[in-house]
Amino acid sequence: MVHSIEATGIGAQASAYLDDSYLEQVDTRVIAVGEKDGTPWAAVEHCLFHPQGGGQPADRGWLEDTEIIPVRDRESGLVVVMVPEGGSLPPFAEGQKVRARIDLRTRTAHAALHTAGHLVEAVGRTQGWEMVASNHFPEQARIEFQAPHTDTRLADPEGREEVTAALRAAVAAAVADDLPVFARCLADGRRVVHLDELHSAPCGGTHVRSLGDLAEVALPTLKVKKGRIRVSYNATHVSYDASPHVPYAAPHVSGTATHRSH
Repeated sequence: MVHSIEATGIGAQASAYLDDSYLEQVDTRVIAVGEKDGTPWAAVEHCLFHPQGGGQPADRGWLEDTEIIPVRDRESGLVVVMVPEGGSLPPFAEGQKVRARIDLRTRTAHAALHTAGHLVEAVGRTQGWEMVASNHFPEQARIEFQAPHTDTRLADPEGREEVTAALRAAVAAAVADDLPVFARCLADGRRVVHLDELHSAPCGGTHVRSLGDLAEVALPTLKVKKGRIRVSYNATHVSYDASPHVPYAAPHVSGTATHRSH
């Protein structure tokens, strides 16, 4: 798939981060440079960097040897790179050949959380709930639902734990089945991410290749606040789940996770 953005007078930018979540570096060229509020920025043709958005944090990356922060420019639609506060962006020139690189450990951690969020949404919908909000940030990950009709199971702690146990079982089954994860672009340009036949949703985030890449998926007991059903969760990527001295264990779904409620 090619996802490109046409910017007047600049040309096209391909969203390489959507084509392969595991692509670590790419050789490309600078297509635009400029300033925003006095801070220099540059845009490259094949953009490897996922900007913050859609409930997912930005990638950590480098353009040549300079650490950068990717930001979506609202005016042009381009993903531009800027430097963290205190840094300095080299004087890149339009047409200059450059190498873009991401921190793959950070990328796969974000991809695992985002994919797990889709999975939590999918199993929540099997309960008859509708998703109203999502957050895929580390230590904050959660999906919020509303129930179109009163769900009496949520009225007491025992009922909420019973429902959460059902969600955990459904998540564990999908991970054990190693359902494929893929994206398709519709005729209107929307990108839809699929968890095989289980679930699909418009999404511009990065994802794992299949649900078997998820490890340590944890769902604490859900909470109900102001009519919203909040399902917090955590997940890691199998490649980075265990330390070098501890053999990797099969993925499991537990009732505990490191998370922060908001």
